Amino acid sequence: MNRRHTLPGFGLSLGVTISWLSLIVLLPLAALAFRVAEQPWDAWWGLLRQRRVLLALQLSFGGAVLAAFIDVVLGMLLAWVLVRYRFPWRRLCDALIDLPFALPTAVAGIALTALYVPDGWLGRWLAVLGVQVAYTRLGVLMAMVFVGLPFAVRTLQPVLESLEADVEEAAWTLGASRWQRFHRVVLPVLTPALLTGFAMALARAVGEYGSVIFISGNLPMRTEIVPLLIVQKIDGGGDIAPAAMLGACMLLLSLLALLSVHGLQRWSGRWREVR
Repeated sequence: MNRRHTLPGFGLSLGVTISWLSLIVLLPLAALAFRVAEQPWDAWWGLLRQRRVLLALQLSFGGAVLAAFIDVVLGMLLAWVLVRYRFPWRRLCDALIDLPFALPTAVAGIALTALYVPDGWLGRWLAVLGVQVAYTRLGVLMAMVFVGLPFAVRTLQPVLESLEADVEEAAWTLGASRWQRFHRVVLPVLTPALLTGFAMALARAVGEYGSVIFISGNLPMRTEIVPLLIVQKIDGGGDIAPAAMLGACMLLLSLLALLSVHGLQRWSGRWREVR
């Protein structure tokens, strides 16, 4: 008896998909793994104990985590306003959310730098308050928030649109306050989307390069990120082993972060079922 697949040509489609996935993702990662596996432990220890590398790792991942938290909070507020309220220029505001998707990262970095330099449109007013954004870690954080915000908004927006108002109205009729309705009715439904948006914003911020290098100023041991160190080590000599080891460290830490978020998603799902 011949079994009919739901998708025509499923076997061929699956083979092409796996082939392209291997060429684009698996083979490069395997090449990186083989390259760094050849390095002795002394080389790893010598690289990872360098203060410049440690500070760059701290800025890249610490800044990305903080930016992802900010993106989730701002993204929830923006998605809530766009879904629950009708106001003039709403469609324009909704379209502007996707601007970081279409804008080249280098252009975004130049634009942010022009805004926040001490004599920029916003930087001059912040300078009066003693706040400097450009060429500081705060500027790096701003760039990471900018590129990751659309992921949080677009992840939460469909969930809010599908949330029935009857549930909140039922809670209201039972005497629940606004905070109780949000905390006990809306937030549990949004939790998986919040974690997904956090993971996507985190991954985007960790790998960001173009917008960060312009606004950071690339000051050694102050505003350097790991991707910049990788580029410098490749351009600085013919040996790409240090760059490959830094890339492997970023890959491992990113994988651990994403697995942690995935574990939180599963835990939140089971917690909702128990409740």
